[in-house]
Amino acid sequence: MTERVLIKDLAAREDGTVRVSGWVEKVRDQRYVQFVVLRDESGAVQLVNGGVLREPDADNPRSDILVPRTTTISELTQGSFVTVVGELQHNERVKLGGVEVQIEEIEVVTTSLPDNPVAGDSGIDVRLDWRFLDLRRPEQNLVFRVQTAFLHALRQVWVDRGFIEIQTPKLMASASESRAELFEVEYFEGKAFLAQSPQFFKQMAQAAGFGGIFEVGPAFRADHSFTSRHATEFTSIDTELSWINSPEDVMELHEELLVAGLTAVKEKLGDEIEKLFGIEVEVPTRPFPRIPLAEAKEIVKAEGYEVPRADADMDPEGERRIAAHVRKKFGHDFVFLTEYDSSIRPFYHMRNADNPQLTESYDLIYRGTEISTGAQREHRIEVLEAQAVEKGMDPAELGFYLDFFRYGVPPHGGFGMGLNRVLMLLLKQQSIREVTYLFRGPNRLLP
Repeated sequence: MTERVLIKDLAAREDGTVRVSGWVEKVRDQRYVQFVVLRDESGAVQLVNGGVLREPDADNPRSDILVPRTTTISELTQGSFVTVVGELQHNERVKLGGVEVQIEEIEVVTTSLPDNPVAGDSGIDVRLDWRFLDLRRPEQNLVFRVQTAFLHALRQVWVDRGFIEIQTPKLMASASESRAELFEVEYFEGKAFLAQSPQFFKQMAQAAGFGGIFEVGPAFRADHSFTSRHATEFTSIDTELSWINSPEDVMELHEELLVAGLTAVKEKLGDEIEKLFGIEVEVPTRPFPRIPLAEAKEIVKAEGYEVPRADADMDPEGERRIAAHVRKKFGHDFVFLTEYDSSIRPFYHMRNADNPQLTESYDLIYRGTEISTGAQREHRIEVLEAQAVEKGMDPAELGFYLDFFRYGVPPHGGFGMGLNRVLMLLLKQQSIREVTYLFRGPNRLLP
């Protein structure tokens, strides 16, 4: 039996017999010829049935083959999966890849219902209800090939630097961030919480002497938000490394990873992205701009916007405005906002030695949206305990975490970054719903 050929590989093959499989995207059933656009996971090709015979003809010796084939093609529904054996022909007049397949045999593997619930103008909620159909679109297929290329490049950097990949538990006995955003679940006779981040366990690896580590895995936030950039479950890219001198070491690693990821995407998929999304992938130069948060607020204020928040944080509009300023001044899509106030940072962020009101931390803004928080961590047990109490936390509830620091731990730091936000901004999509395989939000648990 002829082995199946991926459609993307047809152009490189010589004319001859091939076997292709995929789903029916379109049928043009004309009087003397039938055309089928077949798509698989790699692309689309035009199939042609030139031997149309709609009624039995005693004078045609192939009548018993041509009539059933014609009928089968006429009855094909959009989305049906079929296998076709036919003659590959290179034809520069064919707009779809410059090749076509003359059908000799066609097998309907599974038949699709005739009424597709997803139309070209369907809204995001309908498309998410029928996500498996929505994912058949070439744009959606490309999103996840972009994700694959991006993550592979990041992993290559980590592995080349001798980092260790870990998988941390997603059931926890206590909060790793804010209790306000915890999902509580029943756990035998007690209760557990879904991990908001792998933060504590990343730091445990530093106490264990692992040095550089990384993880790509799920994180959960009980955030009742319906914005374009929030989800209750998301994929977090996390890394931590030992023996750092300052958060600069973390930011330099962050830059290296992003440049590697975006370079790989551009080299492998840049042409397809430009074709399907109409955008050119930009690889940023290093170093990325760095602006202390207080200075960033003054910049946007001078340009006509005063951050209205009661706390010391930057708001989304402020992030958009400082990003626009950086784009105009430096021609850069990324900016590190540094020196965040300790009042809005976790207890485990190290304080600035000269000004304890500030932390050795940063947020990374990409095209106007925050994608990551990073910091040098506090590794001195007595300081950690004092900062936890200052935040209103009970050190007794943090016992297992604080124990990491009672037996020696090196200076360390790291970051957590939302994968879906990076993809959304890279591909200039309106929502992370478009770039998440199966989105989870306050009102969505299906499919």
